Amino acid sequence: MAASVIWQQTSVLDRIFREHSGWLASWVGKQRWTVISAEDLSSEVFLALLQMPAIGGIREPRAMMTTIARRLVYDARRRNDLQRAYEAELALMPEASEISAEDRLIVVQALEAVDAMLATLPTKARTAFLMSQLDGMRYADIAVELKVSVSMVRKYVAQGFRAAYLANARQGS
Repeated sequence: MAASVIWQQTSVLDRIFREHSGWLASWVGKQRWTVISAEDLSSEVFLALLQMPAIGGIREPRAMMTTIARRLVYDARRRNDLQRAYEAELALMPEASEISAEDRLIVVQALEAVDAMLATLPTKARTAFLMSQLDGMRYADIAVELKVSVSMVRKYVAQGFRAAYLANARQGS
């Protein structure tokens, strides 16, 4: 049964690719907001479609593809911004603190993992977690800033720790 489901999904993806890949490449090529080449972005869109569990249920393939493309561009921009900020900070460091390309890659990947973990949190939970962990603010001060109770701040920070724990567990496996 699993083989038939895979074949069915592959068949649907093949049909979507044949009918819409030219349109997608043309649409992406006309966009000025992209930070990824049209070919790479189109490939990433179809890879994302391939990973969808119920691809046969897509009624509007072009709408789905543009949504996926926009999300991929948003993620790429966020990664680029993060890398530029890291490199700018690195440029401010004295020469004696220069790190190797391997170490730099490790740091960038770690920052991307933290960014991805933070993106899973609701806005207030993310803000409370960062205020607590980066700014060293007390829960009472965070509560005043966010206009919530101290117990809500505790829950928000716990959400942040839970997300960090789960992200770390996923990377360890």
